[in-house]
Amino acid sequence: MTVSTNIYVDSLIRVEVEESEIPWLKVFAQEKRKEFSECSVEERSALLEAVNVIEKLMLSYYQPTKINIASFGNYVPQVHWHVMARFANDSFFPEPMWGEKQRESTLKLPSFKTFCEEINQELLSVAKVAQ
Repeated sequence: MTVSTNIYVDSLIRVEVEESEIPWLKVFAQEKRKEFSECSVEERSALLEAVNVIEKLMLSYYQPTKINIASFGNYVPQVHWHVMARFANDSFFPEPMWGEKQRESTLKLPSFKTFCEEINQELLSVAKVAQ
């Protein structure tokens, strides 16, 4: 079992790392809500802004082939979004990360730790502006 690592937390959302060969973050509503439509306006705004911030920074920092954004909640019935940087040479591309492995990965990526620190700083800045 993998222990979740939070890289950002506030009263509305939290951002967790999904352990993977690719840069992969999950954005959760703090309140245990099953569906996005059950979230307050503030929660919906915070969730979508975090997804937007993460996508933009992933694009500039990693220059991936594609960003994948998904929301399922079948196993974890709580509102959350997956944001993944995908690369033509990752193990699963073009399949989803939950799909069939296509090859051994040849990825050589910049520091994920530094990326997470930058995400945290950007989300802190966005939260201050929203207050």
